[in-house]
Amino acid sequence: MRYSTINRFTAFLTLLALFSPIFAVRLYAEQPSRIAKHSGLSDNQKILHVLNRLGFGTKPGDVERVKAIGLKKFIDLQLNPGRLENQTLDAKLRNFEILDMPTSEIFAKYPNPGALIRMLEGNGRNDRRNQNNPNNQNQMMMSDEQSEQMQQEDRRERRRKILEIYQKYDLKPANQIMMQVQSSRILRAVYSERQLEEVMVDFWLNHFNVYSGKGATRWFIPSYERDVIRKNALGNFKDLVVGTAKHPAMLFYLDNFQSVADNTKQNETQQKRAQRLLNNPKTKQRLIERLRQQGLSDEQINQRIKQAQNGGNQRNQRGINENYARELMELHTLGVDGGYTQEDIKEVAKAFTGWTIFDSRGYRKIAGNSIKGTEDRQVERQARQLGISPNTESGTFVFVNRLHDNSAKMVLGKKIKSGGMQDGLDVIDILVSNPSTAKFIAKKLAVRFVNDNPSEAMVDRVANVFQSSNGDIRTTLRALFEDPEFFAEENYRAKIKTPFELLVSSLRVLGAQTNGSTGLIGMLERMGEPLYGYQAPTGYPDTAGDWVNTGALLERMNFAVALASNRIPQTNVNLKPFEAASNSKILENSISRILNDEISAATKSMLVRQLDEPLPETRLDDDDSMIDDEIDTDQMPRPQRGARNRRNALREPTGNPEVFKVVGLILGSPEFQRQ
Repeated sequence: MRYSTINRFTAFLTLLALFSPIFAVRLYAEQPSRIAKHSGLSDNQKILHVLNRLGFGTKPGDVERVKAIGLKKFIDLQLNPGRLENQTLDAKLRNFEILDMPTSEIFAKYPNPGALIRMLEGNGRNDRRNQNNPNNQNQMMMSDEQSEQMQQEDRRERRRKILEIYQKYDLKPANQIMMQVQSSRILRAVYSERQLEEVMVDFWLNHFNVYSGKGATRWFIPSYERDVIRKNALGNFKDLVVGTAKHPAMLFYLDNFQSVADNTKQNETQQKRAQRLLNNPKTKQRLIERLRQQGLSDEQINQRIKQAQNGGNQRNQRGINENYARELMELHTLGVDGGYTQEDIKEVAKAFTGWTIFDSRGYRKIAGNSIKGTEDRQVERQARQLGISPNTESGTFVFVNRLHDNSAKMVLGKKIKSGGMQDGLDVIDILVSNPSTAKFIAKKLAVRFVNDNPSEAMVDRVANVFQSSNGDIRTTLRALFEDPEFFAEENYRAKIKTPFELLVSSLRVLGAQTNGSTGLIGMLERMGEPLYGYQAPTGYPDTAGDWVNTGALLERMNFAVALASNRIPQTNVNLKPFEAASNSKILENSISRILNDEISAATKSMLVRQLDEPLPETRLDDDDSMIDDEIDTDQMPRPQRGARNRRNALREPTGNPEVFKVVGLILGSPEFQRQ
């Protein structure tokens, strides 16, 4: 019996693959929810529209609850989320310790494992490297198989030592940082009563995008989401811009923490000081011993000494970095057509010099230094070099005036000459108050909440409110939701869900129970939207053309059926309420519960044709790319594919195949893909 069920289930995916080109065309060609021609939306449709746009779709009983309190009051509560209780969500987030930890504690408890073992082993690691060097005569005489075996043994030994260190000092793998962050994002979107707040967190995280795969960025992300994005999601736009500009996640991601004033005299002074110190034999020997304790080889130590003699800190020699200045104007405020020039970019970059991170690479050394008892001395020495308080926590924003370009600047025709950190704050004032920023933000909000091509008239109306309210997000959103175009019939079900929106809305509509498991994170990756996984500063797109294609539709359908058949580990759905005496009744019941009886004749006809057709025999191979759960991306070897499969494999399907077949098809239908 079990074998037959699995074969029928896995074969079903072949059927879905045949449907996906048809569904992709229909998603573009029509708005499938248009059931009847009439002027304006019905009261039920207005409620569904608000639940889909201000939130991540309906969960059982939502429509009735909104009817009971009234649509206007519901919207007002969503705009003021502090009035809403969140006990269910709070209970689910209790075990995510990363959410409340400051960055310095994350550095200490979730260290970079490769750097940690190098610090604790010293030159022993370098000896092994020499043994594995292809130039080593013994290894050159090995066969490829022997060499590969030796490397595997070395990797196993390193992993054993790291696990031993973690257990001894109560440390945790660095990859758990993003696991907790991503799982909590999913749980918040699924279970929070403050749905608009979660939608806006998602919106601003894309607007002010950072990529977790770049260096230290992942260690900064918990604070970035908590202290900047979530805190200001419905607040004031200027606070968001200032908060992101100062936050280490953005500073590191766009390299602004390395942007310093061009100062040849300063570099020359440092070079002379370094040469004077290195000419003292005792000072030089102390430096050599300190570098050896960090695990550097003699060759690396010599390179460091030469670097110091030739000018010292290479960061100061890099000068001004324009990355952040460009994205601040193009993506965060004015927009690509906002009227700025290359000269403005240069001037803005100068204004943000000296905005940096104290101990930006503490994730590589804090745990090791703490174990060795040298943490305080190193931190204090760095603080003295920057001229800041020795009590400053690692991984936090600092402004260092001696790294700042204090010359006068000209930005968008306005002179900036305050000096110090105020230069950057003055730039932000100029940018956020510019009419181009108001229009740019208004259009992005209209695209998110109304349709992919909002009218210029509506954008102008919303932009005027944004400008007159000095960037108050709550006031701007209220104007958008009260605009006559928001409830226009042509905008009902006019948006295509992103993978994140599809995943969350599916969990909500089926009343799923989940802990935001790695299986769900892997499903998001397969559908093309891993959280914090977009490398470009633009963030994920929000229009249909970027998400609808045959391959993407197939992955969405694979997810829909995996969810409906309870194949995703630690995520469960109860489809008993969908059961009925016949397949046709199952279909009617499912359409009512999932689509609120809004389905086109074409889609329903297609589904009816599949009710009694036998499923072809086939085989489903689990994709091994669901999630990369390596211990650390910077230093540790990648896990073998077989091991990754075992840890992330889908479960065997459970439940009534006829029910989860129908539910899966409906979740993958054009009607449910739209919001």
